[in-house]
Amino acid sequence: MMHLPLSGLGSDGPGPRAGSRIVVVGATGNVGTSVVRALAADPSVGSVLGLARRLPAWRPAKTSWHAVDIEPGGGDLAQHFAGADAVIHLAWKFQPTHDPAETWRTNVLGSIRVFDAVAAAGVPALVQASSVGAYSPGPKDRTVDESWPTHGWPQAAYCREKAYVERLLDGFETAHPGIRVVRMRPGFLFKREAASEQRRIFAGSLLPGRLVRPGLIPAVPDLPGLRFQALHTDDAAAAYVAAAARPVHGAFNLAADPPLDARVLAGILASRPVRMPEAAVRAALATAWRLHFVPASPDLFDAVLRLPLMDSSRAREVLGWQPRYTAVEAVEEFLTGLREKAGMATAPLAA
Repeated sequence: MMHLPLSGLGSDGPGPRAGSRIVVVGATGNVGTSVVRALAADPSVGSVLGLARRLPAWRPAKTSWHAVDIEPGGGDLAQHFAGADAVIHLAWKFQPTHDPAETWRTNVLGSIRVFDAVAAAGVPALVQASSVGAYSPGPKDRTVDESWPTHGWPQAAYCREKAYVERLLDGFETAHPGIRVVRMRPGFLFKREAASEQRRIFAGSLLPGRLVRPGLIPAVPDLPGLRFQALHTDDAAAAYVAAAARPVHGAFNLAADPPLDARVLAGILASRPVRMPEAAVRAALATAWRLHFVPASPDLFDAVLRLPLMDSSRAREVLGWQPRYTAVEAVEEFLTGLREKAGMATAPLAA
């Protein structure tokens, strides 16, 4: 897709002034690095401030860094937001899944601190990373738009926290009607450079990267409900940049075609789908999780089988967004990254 400049986008009014100052919270992870890279390449962006707990060696153009912890007691955030045209909040902690109170401190209490600082600093726009995981269980045979309920799958901490942050944003919008709030709800995000991080977060040591190649995995479990959406992280980043620029508000679904199921995944891996009972697969995953063999909770597995398929028409029509990569291409690039132990010069993405 064509990368559009930040100024003058859309027919419903101008975007931020040329030379915009954008602050990215959680700028060194899978999404953050793609968003910073897209902003740095945009000629209408004057400066980018990346905030992260650990400063990276990566030095993109027009970008400065500050080490910041968004958790309670992490210091004043408003000072970093002062003078910003938009704050893009991406910071999120996936682990430890065995200690949901720890992830709650970052994902929920940290988000509250970010929202309060946006209001205190008078930032005119907040772009928040929500997720398909915020949605209540929904259909797999049709798509839903942004009006679908966002109550999450309550057993999974990830979904529970994403849904709670959506409720926080409801209250924030009511309390601060002068601040433009955008909620991005992407499907599963993949890119080559994030492969090592995602292996650590979701699979752990039980997934040898060198074995994830076509022809070496004999079968893909074909489970009821195993149908989900994905997209390339760089495509999601393009939508974030457009949302920071255009005078839009509300939620945007982001997903690429085709939806991924056992048949499509088997095609990627030159494998074959094999029908398996959900209960047996979940029991095996739950045992591995309890023994700390895998970091991903079985509750997240339950959520994936229940997430609805999303309609991304609003992003295409309002943001002028169109993914450059298919979902298959995004997964294939991720698998290549797994085999090559790909990463970047940031702490979350380190190989």
